[in-house]
Amino acid sequence: MKVDLFDFELPQERIALRPVRPRDAARMLLVQGAAPLEDRGVRDLPQILRRGDVLVFNDTRVIPAQLEGRKAGGEAKIGATLHKRIDLRRWQAFVRNAKRLRIGDQVVFGGGVTALAEERLQDGSLILAFEGEEPVEVLLDRAGTMPLPPYIAGKRATDEQDREDYQTMFASEDGAVAAPTASLHFTDELVAALDKAGVKREIITLHVGAGTFLPVKADDTEDHQMHSEWGRITADVADRLNAVRAAGGRIIAVGTTSLRTLESAASEDGVIHPFAADTDIFITPGYAFRAIDGLMTNFHLPKSTLFMLVSALMGRERMQAAYAHAIAQEYRFYSYGDSSLLLP
Repeated sequence: MKVDLFDFELPQERIALRPVRPRDAARMLLVQGAAPLEDRGVRDLPQILRRGDVLVFNDTRVIPAQLEGRKAGGEAKIGATLHKRIDLRRWQAFVRNAKRLRIGDQVVFGGGVTALAEERLQDGSLILAFEGEEPVEVLLDRAGTMPLPPYIAGKRATDEQDREDYQTMFASEDGAVAAPTASLHFTDELVAALDKAGVKREIITLHVGAGTFLPVKADDTEDHQMHSEWGRITADVADRLNAVRAAGGRIIAVGTTSLRTLESAASEDGVIHPFAADTDIFITPGYAFRAIDGLMTNFHLPKSTLFMLVSALMGRERMQAAYAHAIAQEYRFYSYGDSSLLLP
């Protein structure tokens, strides 16, 4: 499909630069089948969902994966956004000013952290091998900053508050360089209300990579290559999710990261299987959903893979109309913005 089909006019002031407080005070647009759009709030979830439904959260934890430094022995400034772990000391990274680096060059980041440019990959990214004995996570805590999306970082500096704001209450598994932002809206109070309403929850993992920020440069969706990300669904969780479906409950993915992991783990008959692997699933209109019955997600950018995904779930014209409504009603977009609940 032509990428231009997923374009729309988004005023820059609609991109949220900070989250609302408290987190569950965000607005939520309910898009339910062919029913009229409803302006609701995240706190309405316990009333909207049914007893026996299950919300599926991603427990990945964002690491401070944005690094700034210089090429050793020179003045060339080098910026790196870690994208995907290769092993204990090596990470795939998108590197700014990468043309100034040769394989084998050392990069000196803040706090005395150093890494070698080890390999250049076909997509232009580099594999960086971090030097020393300390765990890379310790090095990143010393030298790195939170990798906010460029749509936010281009308008203000990342600060200490982002270390808290850009982390969900479920975050426990280190490895993401972008937050599963739909889960940012949840609080202890909201989870307690959902428990009382009989809405279940399950936890899976997808370590979100920096590729989620990359624009679609191809003219046709068939020519776009998704970056792979590592995900996991345990056997116990898969069994419980299948049991929910068998009992007539709905599986609602909280965020596109949870959705893509669930769909990667499901067979054509809709059964969710244990999963621990890379996935580069790219969902566009025409895709037959297997594992999920709904999606809670923030508002995405024009011509993004994520707007293509929600268009696949609800229909492109339906989502164009929903986004036009959201813009007119001044909903807040993207990572720190408001939410939507999509129920086909």
